[in-house]
Amino acid sequence: MRFEVWAPQADRMTLHCEGAVSALERDPQRAGWWTGEADARDGTRYGFAVDDGPVLPDPRSRRQPDGPDGLSAVVDPERYAWRAEWPGRPLPGAVLYELHVGTYTPEGTLDAAAGRLGHLVELGITHVELMPLCPFPGRHGWGYEGVSLWAVHEPYGGPEALKRFVDRAHELGLGVVLDVVHNHLGPSGNYLPAFGPYFTDTHHTPWGSAVNLDAPGSDEVRGYLVGSALAWLRDYRLDGLRLDAVHALKDTRACHFLEELSTAVDGLAAELDRPLFLVAESDLNDPRLVTPRKEGGLGLHAQWNDDFHHSLHTALTGEAQGYYADFGRAPVAALAKTLTSGFFHDGTYSSFRGRHHGRRLDRTRMSAHRLLGYSQTHDQIGNRAQGDRLSASLSPGLLACAAALVLTSPFTPMLFMGEEWAAGTPWQFFTDHTDPELAEAVRRGRRREFAAHGWAEEDVPDPQDPATRDRSCLDWSEPASGAENGLHARVLDWYRDLIALRHSQRDLSDPDLAAVKVAHDEGARWIAFRRGDVQVAVNLGKDSAAIPLGIRNARVLAAWEPVDRPGADGLLHLPGESCVVLAQA
Repeated sequence: MRFEVWAPQADRMTLHCEGAVSALERDPQRAGWWTGEADARDGTRYGFAVDDGPVLPDPRSRRQPDGPDGLSAVVDPERYAWRAEWPGRPLPGAVLYELHVGTYTPEGTLDAAAGRLGHLVELGITHVELMPLCPFPGRHGWGYEGVSLWAVHEPYGGPEALKRFVDRAHELGLGVVLDVVHNHLGPSGNYLPAFGPYFTDTHHTPWGSAVNLDAPGSDEVRGYLVGSALAWLRDYRLDGLRLDAVHALKDTRACHFLEELSTAVDGLAAELDRPLFLVAESDLNDPRLVTPRKEGGLGLHAQWNDDFHHSLHTALTGEAQGYYADFGRAPVAALAKTLTSGFFHDGTYSSFRGRHHGRRLDRTRMSAHRLLGYSQTHDQIGNRAQGDRLSASLSPGLLACAAALVLTSPFTPMLFMGEEWAAGTPWQFFTDHTDPELAEAVRRGRRREFAAHGWAEEDVPDPQDPATRDRSCLDWSEPASGAENGLHARVLDWYRDLIALRHSQRDLSDPDLAAVKVAHDEGARWIAFRRGDVQVAVNLGKDSAAIPLGIRNARVLAAWEPVDRPGADGLLHLPGESCVVLAQA
């Protein structure tokens, strides 16, 4: 078997394979690359030593059976026999479901999660978005401190388990999206700097030195990241990737890394003859990110829209601290703006940033499916001190309103696991660092962060306590409890009804932002919007509201509380903390 590694600053490279040591040779065709051959098969352990230093895992390792600090293992990509014939499933018309493998089930494995995919099919989900799977220290964590960007976390089941998960999802008609982290690697188990200039001090990020995208040696670093992305899509038959915090990818080159990545992914989609897509997390509010390359954009296919979340969250909860401040001044108006314009901050002043922020998108040209809309995500729940979901503080009616606004919006909707039945479990920040000093630093840092906001130390869960992870696991007895637990069953039925409407009513999948018409009353706390022949009315206030819809012949498609259709005067009388979806008769 042929082995190769990029180590441009090394004078000597050796391959350590099943106890045998052999010197690698410089590749005369590729500067900085070393190659060699050794007897190996699937499962063979190996590593590289730089200049007779310690044996380190392969930067392109496909498997780390003993964790990030152990030797790599050879993976035979042809070993798994795929069952499902899969033509792919594109992003337009999708309903996504963000899922964390380690807490979706108590077992915390890909195989256990695959056993629960039938629930998502019944719900009407089209794509599962898996949180990061790359290896990280310990057993449990969010996954954003991963290393070995080509490998699958072994406690989740390793590479074979991911293939089984994807295969099962595809058999059920579900697409699979993976969250990948290119902007940093975790602080423990990251051996890339020993091999070459993967990081640069030219730029700095919240995690320290930036990934090297534009300094000397960056051609190979970019190739490393692009190669990793293509491997996930090709070798594991994934349908898309979510790109974590792309605003932290510091790149001054004329061709931005994201443009290079989107070009490569579109090329792979053409080669495989199935749709592939990239979804960015970005706080830039820059429509060029999701504008096609032929129109001068970077060519990503969609991005998370935090502005929609922030306006919805402030309207639901009344919270107005920190980055919610600008949205909280008139939250219903902010919600109305995002429903028709995409971004709230589109060149407006951001008091949180102390400057103007964002750029207006062209509503007549930008398809709304390129923006993801949601009321809850792993960040927006887990980065709260106690990881409390909306279900911990909102009435059932307001939870129903949140679902209606997400699932009938012009955006591609995304749910966070468990919200569909108003899960009673929190989703907290948890880690399993094996380095005692790092573990203590994370623990102190978390408590110090929230102490500044008035939280007592004892009220902030210890990330390293196994109980913190255990509390965050979904309780599957809740949705299974049926009629004897009215809240969970009723909310789950409501989500199913709304998703079914989104799939059956063509107007609800129309991505034309310019066609969305909105009316609202800030004082009375209601908002209504029209999408073709479908009208949605939401009353966030406690009192009944008379909403002038201006239609007389309408039929109720779905309603949280019993409601009469508008009368001859065109007024809809909607109970407090309730919502309704209507269609013109």
